[in-house]
Amino acid sequence: MLLNKSILMLYRNPILLTIISIAFYFSFSYDLLRTDYTKLIILYSGLFFLFYKLLQITKFNFKFLVFVSVIFRLVFLFATPNLSQDFYRFIWDGRMILEGINPYLSTVESYISLANFPVFQAQELYNGMGALSASHYTNYPPLNQLCFVIAGLFASKSILGSVIVLRLIIIAADIGTLYFGKKLLEKLKIPTHKIFWYILNPFIIIELTGNLHFEGVMIFFLVWSLYLLHVGKWKFAAVIFALSVSVKLIPLLFLPLFYQWFMKRNVIANEEKQSVSKDGITSSLPPRNDRQDSSFPIAIRTFRMTKLILFYTIIGVTTILLFAPFYSSKFITNYTQTVALWFNNFEFNASIYYVAREIGYLFRGWNEIAIIGKYIPVIVILFVLILTFFRKNKTTIQLITAMLFALSFYYFTATTVHPWYIATLLILSVFTNYKFPLVWSFIIIISYLAYANTDNTENLGIIAFEYIVVYSVFVWEVFFRKGSSAELT
Repeated sequence: MLLNKSILMLYRNPILLTIISIAFYFSFSYDLLRTDYTKLIILYSGLFFLFYKLLQITKFNFKFLVFVSVIFRLVFLFATPNLSQDFYRFIWDGRMILEGINPYLSTVESYISLANFPVFQAQELYNGMGALSASHYTNYPPLNQLCFVIAGLFASKSILGSVIVLRLIIIAADIGTLYFGKKLLEKLKIPTHKIFWYILNPFIIIELTGNLHFEGVMIFFLVWSLYLLHVGKWKFAAVIFALSVSVKLIPLLFLPLFYQWFMKRNVIANEEKQSVSKDGITSSLPPRNDRQDSSFPIAIRTFRMTKLILFYTIIGVTTILLFAPFYSSKFITNYTQTVALWFNNFEFNASIYYVAREIGYLFRGWNEIAIIGKYIPVIVILFVLILTFFRKNKTTIQLITAMLFALSFYYFTATTVHPWYIATLLILSVFTNYKFPLVWSFIIIISYLAYANTDNTENLGIIAFEYIVVYSVFVWEVFFRKGSSAELT
């Protein structure tokens, strides 16, 4: 009895914070409309404060934090997502594939307009996803589609049943991210409790588990791939990286950044030593302390370039094989057309683009998105190439930091930045000293205020406030914080 009382006293505050958090999550998941912005902001702010306090007082109790992270996610299990309609399209695509129909070849609207209902609950799914989603071709890659198919297999007659299956997949992915994220942090000699910046963060729990966004599955494969790369299993890492791409295309942005990791690392692996030995020039290697990139034997540089090319080849071939079952000339046209919408048509929660758009209105009198959208990919690619060749990316931490900068630059210039996009920035920041993604994961909730009015128009003052906060923290961390230069070299 005394022992139980002492344990209760020891965990009194964490248990209290956990109970309050569960109550907040329950209200968020089952009793909130996204148009009720006051309640939305209060609940989210409260959950973020509870998250901060819980992590602050229990950060060294890893098992307890794992337990509450899972419990918080399970609160959402039977809830219908209330901040996003995307899951209706997920269910539609999965059921279409189970009917033997390629979901990439037709829009939902093309069926409904002809009163053709190819899947069960077709009208309900169409009404739920809305006209915008229904009028465009699907853009979800094949491994993402597999998740939708699994939902269809286990719940072919129930929308809520499909939601539960999709949610369990995302929860499982988060547990996988926790597992490999912890292992990678240990290898990098970074405190393992930092993984809970991601796992316990209300933003992640709400946007991924709650709203069923599959960034969580993509991130699981990305973190797994980075761990495998760090421990030297680069071939397997390439396969897993391709799986990440096949959930969401965003990891393609990181491909050039692997160049220095393969070509300019100061460590010579055993397989490279064996390769050099076969050429009979092992003795030409200078002592380890004196070894410079430029003094590497040609055999080693050639071997590393071969590994890099093979790494890219494995990623490319694996990705192509995963897309192959859906291949047709019409698929390529439809898919590229849909992806282009994110550059040339869609606008939401942007920053630099909105400034450029206003300049266009000032000088031309109309929206220049069609022109600006064509330049954004070019500018982003040039920035990534600058990171690739002019910034040190030899170590795993430097590589991940470069990924963080590349993706941040893309989102800073993008025409559309939905809240759940920030999840990838948040997980990358876990392995660095940068906290601006953590700040962004809190402040980005105000972007949902666009849904507080009937026509879903954004308040540019609100958006400006969001980015002033984010850019201020970013600039301070990158250019002014003492010690930040360590990660920029």
